Amino acid sequence: MSLNGQEITILGAGIAGLAAARALALQGASVTVLEQAEALREVGAGLQISPNGAAVMRALGLGQELETAGLTAEAVDLRDGLSDERVLRMDLSGRDYRFLHRADLIAILAEGARSAGAQVRLLQQIETVDLSGDTPVLTTRQGASISVGLLIGADGLHSKTRAALNGPATLAFTNQVAWRTLIPCETEAPAVAEVFMGEGRHLVSYPLRGGALRNIVAIEERRRWTEESWSMRDDPMELRLAFETFAPRVLNWLEQAEQVWLWGLFRHPVAKTWYRGRAAILGDAAHPTLPFLAQGANMALEDAWVLADRLAGASSLEEGLAAYQQAREARCRRIVEAANRNAHAYHLSGPLRDAAHLALKIGGKLAPRFALSRFDWVYQYDVTAA
Repeated sequence: MSLNGQEITILGAGIAGLAAARALALQGASVTVLEQAEALREVGAGLQISPNGAAVMRALGLGQELETAGLTAEAVDLRDGLSDERVLRMDLSGRDYRFLHRADLIAILAEGARSAGAQVRLLQQIETVDLSGDTPVLTTRQGASISVGLLIGADGLHSKTRAALNGPATLAFTNQVAWRTLIPCETEAPAVAEVFMGEGRHLVSYPLRGGALRNIVAIEERRRWTEESWSMRDDPMELRLAFETFAPRVLNWLEQAEQVWLWGLFRHPVAKTWYRGRAAILGDAAHPTLPFLAQGANMALEDAWVLADRLAGASSLEEGLAAYQQAREARCRRIVEAANRNAHAYHLSGPLRDAAHLALKIGGKLAPRFALSRFDWVYQYDVTAA
């Protein structure tokens, strides 16, 4: 079907929403993005764009912008958190893998959406999504009703569009929480993602913005429930105490942390229904994932490309949306399940931890590419050529 002039409303100006806005606008659609915030500001600090996400950025005509803003990754190092000894190095050279500040990616996608003709409207707080009629109806916080031609829900973890399609979801607390913070980066730090592994906890760090900043994400197992929110502040001392037995280099980083955010990690089921009538979901609204494969942003980019591609190539809206879910659901479900399995891989203790580290060291010497190649199905997949 032709998307020329097709009126499409997207809820949410995150990575999924803005990428979809550009992809659909490039196909000729008349796209409006509704965002509840007053500005497109930084949320979440650092992220990783793997080759599968970079392929989408290039296909959207934003490859040069990604190269300019992103830091080309050299490797991933798994390290013993207590001794700082390297356990395994996974070489990323030549793989088009980048470290990026989330705000920079949002800025690239927002400019890309606008330059393709999409409109981004801020301060649009949507209270309800009604899919009972022939067309979706949105109700704003002020009580106004908005009928839209085609609704795309890119409204994140607590998506109202997903709820309208699937009903309320049952969440499961993983007994893990995550801190995030940014600190100044040391001069000439290598572009390496370092994973410091310890009993019941681990910490990931890598440089951002040409080495000006260091991104830190720290995970701890705990029984206490923590709110699922990206904007809950915590005392930096709590983070330092959680990792007080780690190596001096990690402790030095944490001493520099001034603003720290904390959130609980929850497992969300992949949505059973991704579309109905004139509404569909993508990104975290369809398949929220734990951060243990660094694929949230990349899956959102893939979704956006496939949605626009399948709609443009279909003979009807129903056919296009069905093809979109069929193309995406199995892959996204597999990635989410793989991330779930990785949740405790870095948190081993005692003899099991020693045996696992020894196996990684031996494996790294005998087959240095094996550890990374196990996930080639994730990183080397090019959805734009599929």
